[in-house]
Amino acid sequence: MKRRLSTLSASCLAVSATALALTSGIALAAGAPDLSAETVLSDLDNPWDMAFLPDGTMFYTEKCLGLSVRMPSGDVNALLGMTGSDGYASTADDLFCEGQAGMMGVAIDPDFDNNRRIYVYSTSSMTAPGSNRVMRLVVNDDLTAVSDRTDIVDSIPYKPQASDHPFGGPGAHNGGRIRFNPGDGFLYVTTGDTHNGEVPQSPTLLGGKVLRIDTDGNAAPDNGAPDGFDARIYGYGFRNVQGIAFRPGDNRPIIAEHGPWHSDEITALVPGGNGGWDPRPNMAGREDCPDNYCGYSPNQMEGMNPEERAAFMPMTDFATYPDAMPPAWTNNGLSQGSSSAVFLTGEHWGEWNGRMAVGIMGIGFGGTPVGQRIDLVDLTDDGLSVHSVIEMPLPMGSGRFRSLVQGPDGALYAAIDEGDIFRVTPN
Repeated sequence: MKRRLSTLSASCLAVSATALALTSGIALAAGAPDLSAETVLSDLDNPWDMAFLPDGTMFYTEKCLGLSVRMPSGDVNALLGMTGSDGYASTADDLFCEGQAGMMGVAIDPDFDNNRRIYVYSTSSMTAPGSNRVMRLVVNDDLTAVSDRTDIVDSIPYKPQASDHPFGGPGAHNGGRIRFNPGDGFLYVTTGDTHNGEVPQSPTLLGGKVLRIDTDGNAAPDNGAPDGFDARIYGYGFRNVQGIAFRPGDNRPIIAEHGPWHSDEITALVPGGNGGWDPRPNMAGREDCPDNYCGYSPNQMEGMNPEERAAFMPMTDFATYPDAMPPAWTNNGLSQGSSSAVFLTGEHWGEWNGRMAVGIMGIGFGGTPVGQRIDLVDLTDDGLSVHSVIEMPLPMGSGRFRSLVQGPDGALYAAIDEGDIFRVTPN
């Protein structure tokens, strides 16, 4: 199916970032760019991720609908639909959405010009009780259809049943970001702990992990996981990683991770590193927890001092895992839903060139400010701390920033759950 969505002109939405900064109390430092924005696509159904070809062709996913591609002309081809979707060139009846699960990350093969391959992370009913899969697809020459589906990873855990937790429905903590590292050429896959206390530290279950694989799904060399671990595991002990980006210069993987009513984390990964998240009951001084998951304890349904909660259920438990990877930043000890991340590159970004942009979806709980925004993070060279974190003055309205990608034109593309994809450009 081909459709054309209305695109608002840049002149209609261009707004001075300086003016916004003055009204919002955000001070722009000298050398920071003014920004303008235009709406690239609107009225989408939970757009989750984007990936670009060099000519500006944009593949994107909608969590409960499927995979589409926007051509440079603005035309949209609906390629692969999920069960119940209409108007797609093809559908896969095993693909479904539930809660936080569905069709999520998308990535383009570094050798796309020769092999026409793209990759999608999606939830599937092919094996009971459901699983998350990384699928490899081949796109035809005129970008109107995909074929040759190969599930290169087929056993990433999915949460099939509701549990007694906040956001406790099926599909929770589903991970889902996939990105190729331009330095080593391997595909990195982020996964969630599915509200299961055993998953993050498990050597064999692929939830609460970062995987590093080749384009056939095989383990990349030198992943560094401890003995007895699945060889595809590059990092483990995570809660719900939805952001991963590769630092210009050394291509070191940096992740952004949701915190449990406290402490969203940004962490520079090392091969085989432990993120230190371990929500199992009856350990680290804790007793039983609801449905064998201490991830929101104590007082999981009620607000309390974030520092007290962090002391009881830390995101990075150094007491239990003294060699855990230290976070570079913890969002000042707050949990507001850190999601996608990308490094801004190019002189047109001024003093922001080389900073990591992190989308914050906004989760207000127990008096925490909702905080829907884009943060600009200036990491130290060793990745262990930050020089500064500032808030980007938005030249458009805020929203649940689900995906941030820098396009081949150097602009920042931002997708929000509310259904828009914006193009943000420095003037």
